[in-house]
Amino acid sequence: MTKTGSAAAVAGANFALVKYWGKRDDRLNLPAAGSISITVDSLTTRTSVTFKDTKERDSLLMNGKAVSGKMLDKVSGFLNLVRNRAGIRQPASVETVNSFPTGAGLASSASGFAALALAASNAAGLNLSRHELSVLARQGSGSAARSVFGGFVEMNRGSRDDGEDAAATELAAAAHWPLTVTVAVTDLNPKDTGSRDGMALSRETSPFYPNWVAGADADLAECRKAVLNRDFGKLADVSEFNCLKMHGVAMSSRPGLIYWNDTTVRLIHEARRMRNDGIPVFFTVDAGPQVKFISLPEAALTVKTRLDGMPGIKELFSCSLGEGVCEAKGGAG
Repeated sequence: MTKTGSAAAVAGANFALVKYWGKRDDRLNLPAAGSISITVDSLTTRTSVTFKDTKERDSLLMNGKAVSGKMLDKVSGFLNLVRNRAGIRQPASVETVNSFPTGAGLASSASGFAALALAASNAAGLNLSRHELSVLARQGSGSAARSVFGGFVEMNRGSRDDGEDAAATELAAAAHWPLTVTVAVTDLNPKDTGSRDGMALSRETSPFYPNWVAGADADLAECRKAVLNRDFGKLADVSEFNCLKMHGVAMSSRPGLIYWNDTTVRLIHEARRMRNDGIPVFFTVDAGPQVKFISLPEAALTVKTRLDGMPGIKELFSCSLGEGVCEAKGGAG
């Protein structure tokens, strides 16, 4: 069957409050544990996909530059999932633009594959449900399953071998509790070890990995309750606890994965100083050196003022909670 079609989509990055860090199936990107995240509004990926009869193979343009090698192979493999589902064979042109640094621990793979899932499936003539989009996006990046939804999102570990129940759901809409996020970027470069490779190394070598997975359900229950009750103190406690546990597992891998730099550490201490000063804010750090300061809306300006001009901060982004992936008009530019 032939198909020529074009579609575009935009998706926001998401930051995990309870992280999963580990897979039970590498091929299908099935997480070893569930997770809870927030999707943000101003760190986005915009992607367009066009299936054409005239092209010989897939092409990828990322942030205005042609991409080949492993990244193109990964995108082509993902497009094959869409092509197989739609019963088509045409190669595709993919153009994608991030509004923030790529591959630096700011969840660009999450927003990227969520946007690609919707754009590619629409261009192929599919009409997927949110659940189906989440399952599809997960096969590109585990965290992309969460960026399909907005606000507070819970990713289910699932138990099926085919992964059809390993998908995200909306825990609470953005309007339920409009928290703000101030992102302190401490390094603009891509990280040395990607999340996928880091997770595999931790699973294989960290002596703390089994306990990390075993403790996930308790953290999820505590976080879920804090979100639904809008209990900021409880959310701060479980989020920082879970973050430090994840990085403890990463650091105890062999060789150790140290995603932080000296500014990361200073900012973690600064978040705690701010809270001791009565400012409702807490930190979380994903697999990278960037620190996310999550606060009540009335504290956002105070947080940003405290961070402005601090040595080692390359950029500051201010975000609100956002919606899930959506269709976009035009191309990726």
